Amino acid sequence: MKILMVNKFLYPNGGSETYVLRLGEELQRQGDEVQYFGMEDRRNVVGNRVQSYTSNMDFHSGKISKLLYPFKIIYSREARRAIRRVLEDFGPDAVHLNNFNFQITPSILYEIRKYEKRAGKPVRIIFTAHDYQLLCPNHMMRCYKSEKNCSKCILEGYGNCIKEKCIHGSTVKSILGAAEGWIYRVLRTYRKIDVVICPSIFMERQMERHPDLRGRTVMLHNFTTVTAPENGDLPEKGDYVLYFGRYAREKGMETLLSVCEKLPAIPFVFAGSGPCEEQINGIGNIKNMGLLTAESLRPIVRKARFSIYPSEWYENCPFSVMESIQYGTPVIGADIGGIPELIREGVTGLVFPSGDEEQLKVRIQELWDDENKLMDYSRNCLKFGFTPADEYARLVKQYYAQ
Repeated sequence: MKILMVNKFLYPNGGSETYVLRLGEELQRQGDEVQYFGMEDRRNVVGNRVQSYTSNMDFHSGKISKLLYPFKIIYSREARRAIRRVLEDFGPDAVHLNNFNFQITPSILYEIRKYEKRAGKPVRIIFTAHDYQLLCPNHMMRCYKSEKNCSKCILEGYGNCIKEKCIHGSTVKSILGAAEGWIYRVLRTYRKIDVVICPSIFMERQMERHPDLRGRTVMLHNFTTVTAPENGDLPEKGDYVLYFGRYAREKGMETLLSVCEKLPAIPFVFAGSGPCEEQINGIGNIKNMGLLTAESLRPIVRKARFSIYPSEWYENCPFSVMESIQYGTPVIGADIGGIPELIREGVTGLVFPSGDEEQLKVRIQELWDDENKLMDYSRNCLKFGFTPADEYARLVKQYYAQ
């Protein structure tokens, strides 16, 4: 089978790129032919035979005027022309979309369906929802001004995005994001997608609220790229609690940092980077390791007594939670988005009400003080793992072939 993977970044950049690159690698290992389409970038590690990509655009730069024209992020003729060359050369049986809005734009959906008619063969379009882009212009279902989770764009239309300047606090960017959402809903463009893979039950429930996606969704938790110890032995544990990920307010940093200060006898290790780094460095019982490579991070996750995922936005299916459990490290996670779906309460970890500082403090102290419970949870983590990449690839291929 020939599969064209589409994602704006074609190099390791985050969770969605981990998904795209690892899934493509596994599909190839199973005998399928895979090529990639996205933005041109010197960091790209995968691509397509005709070397056809769309221009690199940074929507986060704060300078929309640097684009050839603002509406290029709503509808890109360049992206249509570029993917046309790949389609004609490669002749895919399925196109697997990932993050494509703004830099690539939904314009490519029209080109894929046009190619399907020219080629005289069906081409399946699969989309994995890594965030809430098709529902909310700022991807997060979170209001920029109030920093509160929000469903107004789903329920009331996209005017709230402009009112609240929900895209990076910029009126111009928010108008463009709202316009994109409105245009493609009016045109019913997303009906061209055959299947929407939702990595959490929470995500699927949100996607089902979109009239053009309703009835097209399936739920598949993300696969894991971590291999559990074959003998089932627990790794030697150190004397610290771990947080690894982005240092940002929406990740629950302020709540977690306040708790850390109130538990001075417990040593914490943080690994990552972000805007809250200065606050982290000011707390005596936190050791900040900074941003680490996957290889450097691995032993730190394995040896942690447990990890914490205190997010305060609607996380989808965070790899950090899955990887921690797969390594035999229990997780204390917030009860928001897809996080509680990954933690077996009282088996592989504990769940607390998102943003509840006191309850997070109680859970941390409880697990830190109970060595027997901690060891039970760690053993359970090795029993109750997640879908490995090879099995996940076989599941996804069912949707490519239907």
